[in-house]
Amino acid sequence: MSELSFQTFCIEFYSRHIQKPGPEVYRLFRESGLLDMLKTDYEDLHGLGQEALMQFFDEYLAKELVR
Repeated sequence: MSELSFQTFCIEFYSRHIQKPGPEVYRLFRESGLLDMLKTDYEDLHGLGQEALMQFFDEYLAKELVR
């Protein structure tokens, strides 16, 4: 899976996970730095299962939203 495909996969599945539209999740990922992290840490994150990814995103975004 390419990095771009992985980013799209993550955005779409997280969108379903939190029941928000894809463009809103894309904005959230971009503004929080998560979108860049999906590129820079692609090898590590790509190996996680879907449930682990959703949990990681939940925890990461919760920390970022507090700032």
